[in-house]
Amino acid sequence: MQNTGLLRRIAAILYDTLLVAAVLFIFTIPFIAMRGGEPVDPGSLAYQVTMFMAAYLFFVGSWVRKGRTLGMQSWGLQLQDANDARPSLAACSIRFVAAIVSLGVFGLGFLWQLVDKDKLAWHDRISGTRLVYYPKEKTRD
Repeated sequence: MQNTGLLRRIAAILYDTLLVAAVLFIFTIPFIAMRGGEPVDPGSLAYQVTMFMAAYLFFVGSWVRKGRTLGMQSWGLQLQDANDARPSLAACSIRFVAAIVSLGVFGLGFLWQLVDKDKLAWHDRISGTRLVYYPKEKTRD
């Protein structure tokens, strides 16, 4: 068990980005229907809050329930707290917001992992969580 490296983390993020895009598309459909098929105003506060909450539910719901998203699962990653347990709702919520900040400053919060002695990104440190890599056991044929 070890904290994950940046490339494995990015691979899981790319995978989850595709899944979140699909979730956001589904949550956009009612807004298009309410406008009679017209494009959604992305500046609408209701739309922005809905998109934020959809992403929040995807990530935080996955982290609280299973300790991982589907992208994290595909890359052998597990989210843990300092006691190697599944993080609390509060820790996952803090992680979600802090990850947005980490990405929002040109990804510096993620790149911080390259110089951190424990390979932790800003949002890992702020939330008291970490991404751990569990390699798959090789089986004999």
